[in-house]
Formats: sequence, structure tokens, C-alpha cells
Amino acid sequence: MYPSGVSAAPDIYAYLDYRKYLDDWFAHKKATNPRFSHRLFARKAGHKNPSLLLLVTQGKRNLSPTNVAGFARAIGLTGDERRFFGHLVDLGQAGTVDEQNAAWSHISASRRFREARALEGAGFDVISTWYHSALHELARRDDFEADPDWVAKNLRPRISRARAKAALDLLFSLGMLEADEHGRVEPRDVSLATPHEVAGLAARNYHDGMLGLARESITASAREERHLCAVTACIPVSLIPRLKQEFDAFQERILDLCDGADGDREQVIQAHLALFPLSEPPPGAPS
Repeated sequence: MYPSGVSAAPDIYAYLDYRKYLDDWFAHKKATNPRFSHRLFARKAGHKNPSLLLLVTQGKRNLSPTNVAGFARAIGLTGDERRFFGHLVDLGQAGTVDEQNAAWSHISASRRFREARALEGAGFDVISTWYHSALHELARRDDFEADPDWVAKNLRPRISRARAKAALDLLFSLGMLEADEHGRVEPRDVSLATPHEVAGLAARNYHDGMLGLARESITASAREERHLCAVTACIPVSLIPRLKQEFDAFQERILDLCDGADGDREQVIQAHLALFPLSEPPPGAPS
């Protein structure tokens, strides 16, 4: 039982930001026991610095593997909860995209996390992997079959039957594919819930995958099937926001052309625009 007005202890599986979890946990602990302090926590965690927890929650310090174990012990985490906390720390302190994805794979594999944030986890998976969006668009073809073998064969590059089945199941579960009263499967536009803590990672995964396919298309696709454009220019840094606006406007124009096209939907294409620096700006240039 908790004192009147005090809510239950925060559920670690509802978090992706370990610093936020620690902050909420300490606030809850303080509410249940006003005498609990950062100094007492440090002693329980086996650390001499009484301000370590505060510094960590403020983002001023990271946790070493030793401190991860000490913090878990001080909080009272055991078993799967303790491992999950370690993966949250790995996600929050990852230095590379590969490390972030490795930590996310452990987190999203947790049954209790999936139970707590199933829709968000599914949204991350849809955005991260190129063939989910390709499959969603492929369903606009009149001859589309919601069959793993058919999907695997018609995507380019081909994917395995197992991946095709998993993708179909995921899109149906999210309502992105629906069968009408005649059994005809059609795509639906839905809003995906993506954990804000890893939304940037999902977007990076998407673009990384699509840019990889663009690179492969140079040799894998016939010249008449692809069209690659590139320009290199030296510009005022102040022009970059305007260029981004032009890219966004061009994207909207492409979508309007695709949506308004006459005739049957026959092939899924990917149009990818990229703007990135090839040199450092001079000192004092606007950022």
C-alpha cells in the first residue's frame, strides 16, 4: 500500500529514456519516504558521490557498467527488469546507429515492453524497414495478392517468404491493409505511433535502407528503369533553408503527380531526394 495521494511505482517497461525513469523513480521514492535522499541512494548503489543520481538524471553524467549494476541494485531491479534497465542505458548512451539498433532490438524483444507499448514498437518497425512501405503501396495493384509467396516474388529486391508473411501480418494488425466485403485487400492510410525517443533512429534506418537500394539500383536496374540526378554547388549557407523548402515542394509535386495519374497502378517506385554538405563552412558562418 502507498500513502494517500501517492501513485504506484513507475513501470520500467513503459520507458525508453532511462534518465526519465530514474527521475520518476526517485520522485516516487521520495513521495513514499520523505527521508529518502540522493546520498542514501548513492550508498545503496555502492558509489561515493552523493550527487551521482542527480547528475545522471540531469544528463551531466553517464553510467558505467559497474554503476548500471549498482543503480539496479539500489532500485531493487532483478532478473528481466535488471536486464531491461541495462538495455535502456545502452540505448541512451549509444554512440552509433548500430549500437542504438542493437539496444532497441533487445528492448523491443522484451515481452513486457511489447505488452506496454505494442503499437509504438510496431510503428518503429514499419518505418525502419523499406519493404513495409513498398508492400503498402504494392497493395494498390489490381492483381495484388496478400500471399507471402506473391509478395516475396514481386518486391525488388526480393525478400524471404518469412519476411513477407511477417510484413503482411504487421500491416494488417495496424490497419494499414484491410480486406473489403469482397475479399479485396486495399491499403489504408493510418497514423503510426512511434516512440519519440527512437523516432529519429527509425527515420535514419528508413533513409539508410532506401539510399542503399538507390546505390544498388546503379547496377541492379536497367537504365530505362532508373533516373539518378546529382548536382554539386558552392552556395551561401543562408540558402540552405530555401533549398530545403524547394525539396519539400518538389516532393509534394511528385506526390500530386502520382496520386492524380490515370491508368492502373502497376509498379512501386522510390523517389529519394538528398541534400548534405561536402565541405565545412568558414568560421563565423550562420548555422
